[in-house]
Amino acid sequence: MTSRTGKVEATLYGDRKVFSVSAFNEGIALWLRRLPDVWVEGEVTELRRNEAWATVFFTLKDPATGACLPVTIARRRFDALDLGLAEGELAHVRGRAELYEAKGELAFRAGTIERFGLGEHLAALERLKRVLAAEGLFDAARKRALPRFPRAVGVLTGADAAARGDVLAGIRARFPPARVVVAETRVQGRGAPQRIVAALAALAAHPDVDVVVVARGGGSFEDLLPFSDEAVVRAVATCPVPVVSAVGHEQDTPLCDLAADVRAATPTAAVRLVVPDAAEVQAGLDAVRARLALAVRARATRDRERLGGRRDRLRRAVGRTLERDRSALARAREKLDSAPPRLFERKRAALDTSGARLQALAPHATLARGYAIVRAGGTALRRADAVTRDARIEVELEHGALGARVEEVRP
Repeated sequence: MTSRTGKVEATLYGDRKVFSVSAFNEGIALWLRRLPDVWVEGEVTELRRNEAWATVFFTLKDPATGACLPVTIARRRFDALDLGLAEGELAHVRGRAELYEAKGELAFRAGTIERFGLGEHLAALERLKRVLAAEGLFDAARKRALPRFPRAVGVLTGADAAARGDVLAGIRARFPPARVVVAETRVQGRGAPQRIVAALAALAAHPDVDVVVVARGGGSFEDLLPFSDEAVVRAVATCPVPVVSAVGHEQDTPLCDLAADVRAATPTAAVRLVVPDAAEVQAGLDAVRARLALAVRARATRDRERLGGRRDRLRRAVGRTLERDRSALARAREKLDSAPPRLFERKRAALDTSGARLQALAPHATLARGYAIVRAGGTALRRADAVTRDARIEVELEHGALGARVEEVRP
C-alpha cells in the first residue's frame, strides 16, 4: 500500500512486513529525490529527439568501462541549450537520479548539459576522416552512377537483421524480377570489420552482382563503429562495383557513408536506389509502345500520302508523255501524209528545171536564136581549117538546111 504523502506503507502478514512492487518503487523514488544534483561525465550515445515528444532521450557511456546511464531532459530545455550534440561527444550532465516507477527503471533526469570535448572514439574518427579525405576517398568525382537494371543486387547485412528483411521485402515488392545475392556477416562487436570486408569482397567477386547494398539498421554509436573502421571504409571506396551505404538512421553518418558511391538514409530507401519500380517500368514501356504505334501509324499515313502523290505525279507524267507521243505521232503522220506530194512536186520542179536547162542547151534552141550548124561529111565543124577550099559543106538552120561550097578558108 502506498501514499502520496511521502510515506510508504507496507502490508503486514503476521510479523512480516511486505511491500508491493508499486510501494517499493515509490519508496526508492522518494529516497532518490532526497539526493542532491550531481555532475556526470560520459560519451553521448543513442540521442533521440522528436518534435512530438516532450522529452529528449540519450545515453551517457563511460568510455573506459562501457557502463551506461540513460538520461532524459525536457525537450524545451535541450533546445534552449542549442548545443548541437552529436553521437560520441563527451559531455558533462548535471541532474539527479530518478526512478521510472511504472517499470522500475533507473534514469538520470538532466537539468543542463555542457559540451566537454570530443569523445575518444569520435576524436579518433575525426582524425581518420581527415586522413581519408586528404587521400580523396570521399571525393564526389570518383563516385559512380548506379546501374538502371542490375543483373543481381548484392546485399551485405547482419544475420537475422531487420535491415535484411526490409531490403529483401522492398526489392521483391518494388521489382519482383530482381535477383538478390545475400552475404550475412557479423556487423558489430569484435572482428566485425574484418568480416564486413570479406563479405564485401565476396559479393563484388560474384559474376552477376552489379551493385552492393551495405545495410545495417539503427543502433548505438558503438554498434555502428565497425562501419567507420579504416579497413571497411577503404574496402567500400575500392569496391569494383558501385556501393550503396544504408547504415543506421538518417542522423547517423559512419565513414562508409562518405566513401560509398551513394548514401541511403535507411535500408528501405536503398531499395528505391538500386532497383526500378516495376509499375513505373511497365507504365514507361506502355507509353513507349503507344508512342511507337502512333509513330508507325503516322509514318504509314505519310507513306500512303507520299505514295499517292507519287502515283498522281506518275499518272500525270505518263499522261503528258502520252500526249506528247500522240502529238508527235500526229505530226509524223501529217509529215508522212504530206511528204509524197511535196516530194513529187520537188522532183517535178527539179525535172522541169533540168528540162529547161536541157532545152536551153539543145541545138535547136541555139538555131532558134539565129545560129547555124555547119557539117562536113556529116560531122559538125568546130575549126575552119578542118575543111579545104572547094569542099562541100551543109548548113543547118532552124528551119531547113543549105548545101554550099567553100570558097575561102580563113584560119
